[in-house]
Amino acid sequence: MKYTGAPNNFCKIPKLTTLSMRIHATPLADLFILEPIIFSDARGFFYESFNCARFAELVGVNKSFVQDNHSQSARNVLRGLHYQINQPQGKLVRVTAGEVFDVAVDLRKSSPTFGQWFGTSLSANNKRQLWIPEGFAHGFIVTTDFAEFLYKTTDYYAPEYERCILWNDLDLGIKWPIQFPPLLSPKDLAGKKFSEAEVFA
Repeated sequence: MKYTGAPNNFCKIPKLTTLSMRIHATPLADLFILEPIIFSDARGFFYESFNCARFAELVGVNKSFVQDNHSQSARNVLRGLHYQINQPQGKLVRVTAGEVFDVAVDLRKSSPTFGQWFGTSLSANNKRQLWIPEGFAHGFIVTTDFAEFLYKTTDYYAPEYERCILWNDLDLGIKWPIQFPPLLSPKDLAGKKFSEAEVFA
């Protein structure tokens, strides 16, 4: 069977009577921080890490997620800035161990925030998530001894369409919280300048 793209509009929206998540706007168009409601006591804690109906209600889009990814990285490892020029992936990202500084860059020419970046701390302690829609580049650096990073994607990984922008591109001017050169993969070392990168309409 030939792949024809990820399905959309799959989530039936019921009437919700309980609040499981709060939303926080960012300076970039369509990019949001999601903060779960934590229920905790002497035994531990519980929270909904994802609720399809609540996500659609808060973010204003009804997306299907088709792939979950889980990575572990050591301190000072930097991954990014990654995106797929075709089969673009929306990403809902969070950290379950340690802490990262997470960055998204708007690559949509039609966006009022094209070429701008936003960074925020995601950690096992704050349990926040970042919704990064299609049309953004994404990366993070680990700021603790290690971090476990989880993300849901709206389309499948397609290495032939993957692109990378240099983490330290001068035009972007991302203020990474680092004191030493980060640990990078060969792919990330070979990232393109923002001025030379393929972008979205």
